[in-house]
Amino acid sequence: MSFISYLINGISLGSVYAIIALGYTMVYGIAKMLNFAHGDVIMVGSFAVFTIVSTLGLPPVLGILVAVVICTVLGMAIERVAYKPLRNASSPLAVLITAIGVSYLLQNVALLIFGANTKSFTSVVAISPLKLADGQLMISGETIVTIIAGIVIMVCLTLFVNKSKAGQAMLAVSEDKGAAQLMGINVNGTIALTFAIGSALAAIAGVLLCSAYPSLTPYTGAMPGIKAFVAAVFGGIGSIPGAMIGGILLGIIEILGKAYISSQMADAIVFAVLIIVLLVKPTGILGKNIQEKV
Repeated sequence: MSFISYLINGISLGSVYAIIALGYTMVYGIAKMLNFAHGDVIMVGSFAVFTIVSTLGLPPVLGILVAVVICTVLGMAIERVAYKPLRNASSPLAVLITAIGVSYLLQNVALLIFGANTKSFTSVVAISPLKLADGQLMISGETIVTIIAGIVIMVCLTLFVNKSKAGQAMLAVSEDKGAAQLMGINVNGTIALTFAIGSALAAIAGVLLCSAYPSLTPYTGAMPGIKAFVAAVFGGIGSIPGAMIGGILLGIIEILGKAYISSQMADAIVFAVLIIVLLVKPTGILGKNIQEKV
């Protein structure tokens, strides 16, 4: 029974990683940029909910909506100010270094505003735990909401990309920006929309993460952001189902590693599994090999 409990907790944690990884894979798949400030957008969304719910005492639903709006605007601002001028940079390292700089900027601004002390985050989930097997197995409300949210977001995002006009524009931009622009697609607007969606998902992921693990610091989003990037690579970066699969597998590996091997070695086990997977299949689980003409 304990194994099933660990498995469910792993799926729950993996669903959070998957939601974050969807933001990574959207931005990389369309704009071909690695937004390493994505994890800190999670932190900003979590602090927004903390301020509205815990400090001001307003309803959690309002806090979540405000967090999504703040993170969406922040993501679009980061893309416009920090990434757009470097879109045609000769070296991809310029974007990478800028992303790291934006990450440290957000962390230090949060330190100035909220301080370094750990804040106690009040869960926004009001669902009662689900008891199974005559009460021997208990699934928390946070776990139920997180798993359902992950599945719903993946399905909605897949339908949006494949069925909507804006989604088709994203696919065209990811294929060839120049050709997409010649066909009348607003490339700048499409990339900005991609960052907006990814940042909104980061806000939701931050709320779910802090509800399940109720502590909050300016560095809260750093490690989950890195692990979510690992999940995106694990599943095949650029693939929406791959991000979901990679996130869930990563969460299961981490929880089982903590339970049966060593809690201190759990992170090392996660990255070791990633290395093995990439040695066997460098494009990730659902990634595809891309042939380039030279």
